[in-house]
Amino acid sequence: MKISTKGEYGIRALLELSRRYGEGYVQSTEIATARGIPENYLYQLLITLRKAGIIRSRRGPQGGHMLARAPSAISVAEAVIALEGPLAPVACVQADVEDDCPYGATCPMREVWERVTAATHDILKSTTLDLLVAREGERRAAL
Repeated sequence: MKISTKGEYGIRALLELSRRYGEGYVQSTEIATARGIPENYLYQLLITLRKAGIIRSRRGPQGGHMLARAPSAISVAEAVIALEGPLAPVACVQADVEDDCPYGATCPMREVWERVTAATHDILKSTTLDLLVAREGERRAAL
């Protein structure tokens, strides 16, 4: 699995919203500036995250974006899946894809890909946005 710019920028945006959780709505300009994300691209990412139920958005002068839940209740797995799609490195181990591989029943790599997918999911699911914000704060303080 490779994380694209979409995933990278989306996680950056979520980190900023996590850092500012409880402060109300944050305008996209502020998110873009704080995290080095092109604003036009950020707008598309925020739509995706809103549709996935990860953030809330409100229009108008008092509007902006905020997390739909506490940062401790949002896993990196949820964000990556919303932004990038399934975590599986190959289609044959995706739960929602029909396995039409003629070698599926005898493929020696299938079990390996299933283990890779499960391990990736476990790591990303156990990593929440609040944990990442705390680590970021620690690293900034160490500099």
